[in-house]
Amino acid sequence: MIRVVKLFIIGFISILFTSTIAQTSVLQSGPMTTYATMREAKLWVQTKQSAQVYIQYWQKEVPEKKFKTETISTEKDNAFIAHLLAAPLEPSHAYQYEVYINQKLVQLPYSLEFETTPLWKWRGDAPNFSFATGSCAYINESDYDRPGTPYGSNYQIFEAIHQSNPNFMLWLGDNVYLREADWDSKTGIQHRFTQAHSLPELQALWGSTHHYFIWDDHDYGSNNSDRSFPMKKITQTVFRDFFPNPNYIFDQGNVSFFQWADCDFFLLDNRTWRTPDVRTDIANPTILGNEQLEWLIDGLANSTASFKFVVMGGQFINPMKVEETYENIAPMERAYIIEKIKKLKINGVVFLSGDVHHTELSQYDLTATYPLYDLTVSPFTSGISMKDAELNPLQVAGTLVSVHNFAKVEIYGPLKDRKLKMIIMGSDGHLIWQKEIASNDLKFN
Repeated sequence: MIRVVKLFIIGFISILFTSTIAQTSVLQSGPMTTYATMREAKLWVQTKQSAQVYIQYWQKEVPEKKFKTETISTEKDNAFIAHLLAAPLEPSHAYQYEVYINQKLVQLPYSLEFETTPLWKWRGDAPNFSFATGSCAYINESDYDRPGTPYGSNYQIFEAIHQSNPNFMLWLGDNVYLREADWDSKTGIQHRFTQAHSLPELQALWGSTHHYFIWDDHDYGSNNSDRSFPMKKITQTVFRDFFPNPNYIFDQGNVSFFQWADCDFFLLDNRTWRTPDVRTDIANPTILGNEQLEWLIDGLANSTASFKFVVMGGQFINPMKVEETYENIAPMERAYIIEKIKKLKINGVVFLSGDVHHTELSQYDLTATYPLYDLTVSPFTSGISMKDAELNPLQVAGTLVSVHNFAKVEIYGPLKDRKLKMIIMGSDGHLIWQKEIASNDLKFN
């Protein structure tokens, strides 16, 4: 009898273990923590086939009280992706979570966490926080890449970002590189996004750091693509499936906005409305388009944030007419933005950009006491390029970087004297350079 009971227990454990492994094998990528607000957070999961998915979550300090998202059935049409809303939540709290596929817990070798944004106004000083940022993540796939030396490398950079423990990560475009085999069909686009999302070195970072996204040409379409790209509605749909932001300001394009503590982030779309370079008959070409441009100016003018981050793929401050700088594509629009910042006396503006496959900090003196900065961070894993890197006359000395790298940006100090520290790190997490900027130095007198 005892032997029978033992065999039963062993068999039950074996079935349970096999079932858990089976559910793990159905998981394609993620889970990923995307945006957070004071009241909700969105979690993302992709499976390999149609499956029932839900997430169970709890406050770290109250693990016995568990909550559950709705159950989503993943479907082939949207690449078996589930967007799972954790709500209602409490502001200023840390949560842990776990994933269930087909009613079975998925065991993962790393922690799964998210947090709600802080409720601090009228209650105390602005909280300190940090975020990681950068651009240009090429993940090799030899069957469809160009022949020759692989273009992507140093994937351990995503593990270094995870180890740096930011509150969130801001992706500055070229998060995925579409190729000829990808960009002319929905299934091709989904294939490439799936392949990039499934990189093993990304999974722990997906699971416990919030993520926000813009796109650039390689997420959008072909190299240097513009408003004429015929598949842009399809790439927009796939991008929103794979990279959910807290909002999309317009039905067309990927324009978003979010706040974290005392900082505002304007996530811009530099592709959907961009004038084709070949249209030399147009006197005033655009990158943002009039509606997005005026939305940006309105938002900056209304913002009371200590730092107002303007986030776009291409460089804004660099005054050289090279490649895809703003000055080269839409100089009158660039001048208009600068003029409005001056005329409306908008304090605390900082630009974040990627694209160029090297890192540098540019400084444009808006007034004698107010410098405009553009922190360009690139690349994560794609090829290094120093083309035109030495030509930028507004490049801050000692900030040019020609290795795979990322930035960690720290915001700290009392509200009346906030500090922003830019920290550039290599793919193994070593310090390359850092610079501190005070909010009081980014003001009109």
